[in-house]
Amino acid sequence: MHWKYPSLLAVFLLGGCASVQKERGHMEVAALVEERTGLKTRWNQGTPEDAQVQQHLDALLNGDLTSDHAVEVALLNNPALQGTYEELGVSQADLVQAGLLTNPSFDGSIGFPLSSDGDIEHEFSIVQGFVDLFTLPLRKRVANEQFIADTLRVAHEALATTAEVRQTFTEVQARQQLVALRREVLQAADAAAELAGRQRAAGNVTVLALASEQASLEQARLELAQDELALFEAREHLNRLMGLYGARVQWTLSEKLPEVPASESSLEHLETLAIRQRLDIDAARKQTSLLWNALELARSTRFFGRVEVGVHTHRDANGPRLFGPTLSLELPLFDQRQGLIAKLEAQYRQGEDRLTELSVNARSEVRAMRARLVTLRSMADRYQKVVLPLRTTILEESQRQYNAMQIGLPALLVARREQVEAWRAYLETVRDYWRARADLERLVGGRL
Repeated sequence: MHWKYPSLLAVFLLGGCASVQKERGHMEVAALVEERTGLKTRWNQGTPEDAQVQQHLDALLNGDLTSDHAVEVALLNNPALQGTYEELGVSQADLVQAGLLTNPSFDGSIGFPLSSDGDIEHEFSIVQGFVDLFTLPLRKRVANEQFIADTLRVAHEALATTAEVRQTFTEVQARQQLVALRREVLQAADAAAELAGRQRAAGNVTVLALASEQASLEQARLELAQDELALFEAREHLNRLMGLYGARVQWTLSEKLPEVPASESSLEHLETLAIRQRLDIDAARKQTSLLWNALELARSTRFFGRVEVGVHTHRDANGPRLFGPTLSLELPLFDQRQGLIAKLEAQYRQGEDRLTELSVNARSEVRAMRARLVTLRSMADRYQKVVLPLRTTILEESQRQYNAMQIGLPALLVARREQVEAWRAYLETVRDYWRARADLERLVGGRL
């Protein structure tokens, strides 16, 4: 059989030219993440370039780890995040599939005579779905919007991981300083218990005083063990976020928890900023739009069933060869896509409700986190300027009175413990401030 309609053949061939580009989508995600964090991310695909990524990871972990380095390691190496990147491949495959025409159908038959006086009969036909030619642009538009929405969702997950890494890094910093503080308390309690033991042997203190100092020493040991465990757990949480195991978990961190900055950028209009640049909200907008387009596609084709056009050739025994077009129509008498249209209408309304929910929640969460940040900032400032200086003064005066034998050792140790607890509360407040700041950045969709 020979083709007499080359233009139809060209349409068939063009419909199969699309291909999947693995890099597409991730480049957009990387650009969004870098724009909002200043850091790069990468999708491991089993290529030779991945070895360079591993070398870069080792370089980031060499020496003292910083918050930015921890975030970059997580963006490059977090297994859950790498798995999320693969969703872009799934979405892009759907996009490519939406741009393809359905394959044509070929039918043929040959009849052999059962007697010697007959001739061979044969017929062949090839048909192609016709409605696809008209719905292809809209189907591609729907799939493209889905791909954009998936890209935004993946980028949002990367930003959420960034915020969690920064919060956990801050937790490790605070825990390290609290452990160092507890060790100082333990050393002081050990010295006090030893002194009380010598004084008891000389008959200068009571059994009650000695037991009190020994109990304080044991309490200090227990509190140090608790803080050391909390530090270990915080480090392991950070290891999981960075996707580290083996020798790579031996990273060090000497940078202390930074103080609350002297000035703060304006926190006004953060609600508007969140609505404008939150990637999950933008993804919900795109999802709602694509559902509307899918609904329009279903509505526009509800009265069109399957339409197939093609060519047919036939030759009867001892007859002429016949060639001509064919047309096959499905009559939509019963199924007019009522169920599909109703389903899409419900999904579209769900999408609108989801978008409204995200927007309302985002505004509320930003207001709450902004209030928390302002309060923690005020508390840290109060600790630094008022409480800690007062505790230092009390300890210094207690030390002078103890040296002058005006108060006993227990009173001095009480002043020391209260100073330590004030420092502990201050460190926890500063830690909570930086955690709240990282959370607020996540809620507004980028750096403040």
